[in-house]
Amino acid sequence: MTVPSLPTLMLEPVVRAALLEDLGRAGDITTDAVVPLQARAETALVARQAGVVAGLDLAALAFRLVDPAIAIEIDRPDGTRLQAGDRLATIAGPARGVLTAERVALNFLGHLSGVASATATLVDAVKGHKARICCTRKTMPGLRALQKYAVRVGGGVNHRLGLDDAVLIKDNHVAAAGGVKPAIAAARRSIGHLVKIEVEVDTLEQLEEALAVGVDAVLLDNMDPPTLAKAVGMIDGRAVAEASGRITPTTAPAIAAAGVDLISAGWLTHSASVLDIGLDWRQ
Repeated sequence: MTVPSLPTLMLEPVVRAALLEDLGRAGDITTDAVVPLQARAETALVARQAGVVAGLDLAALAFRLVDPAIAIEIDRPDGTRLQAGDRLATIAGPARGVLTAERVALNFLGHLSGVASATATLVDAVKGHKARICCTRKTMPGLRALQKYAVRVGGGVNHRLGLDDAVLIKDNHVAAAGGVKPAIAAARRSIGHLVKIEVEVDTLEQLEEALAVGVDAVLLDNMDPPTLAKAVGMIDGRAVAEASGRITPTTAPAIAAAGVDLISAGWLTHSASVLDIGLDWRQ
């Protein structure tokens, strides 16, 4: 399934801020000194390793904001599975603009492709099971919409985009409220009829308590696969079952086999490795 691109209106402030940070107070003094004003360049964005590409719209926007005369032709759009050596896009135009925008473009492209690639590794690991891979709110400040887009590109789904999406009662909320039942009851009194409630549970006893009063989803935190299987049996379709904690491509298959609906992993956005992508200069 093709993931719709984010509107340029959302991307432009982030890319512009990154370019302004890089340009500093005097602009690109190296390029301005070394490269003739009339020089033109033809370059290609090339994958140095296998993965899933995400962020081409941001890379293209970085080049266009620096110099609208730069032309970008996409060869492999976001969501494409890459092999080392694959060409993602060609970039042609005034050489100064290409060089000035290069680092910001590659920063966005490498990071978001890394998030998409990491997500794809977990998606691949749970194939054959119903579990879907989802992200969390453990995102880099200012980049949440972009990182969550990259998760979707990698085949995952998004958890809450923010604190106002849904109620997620976590362990500290339970402690502050005096228990699972009081926390759920207080939440239900305060929210609108379209807002869903999820509660985090660490034990089967807490799960039983949550199911007794009714919730839309349960976050089964740091449970081993046998305990997860028992929890799924207790839930019996009455709520969405989400597993979290110690999720890796190695552990994910057994967790998915327990029958959960979702597997969430914060590292997809806060610790994914950059996918190595370079800008190759054509002579």
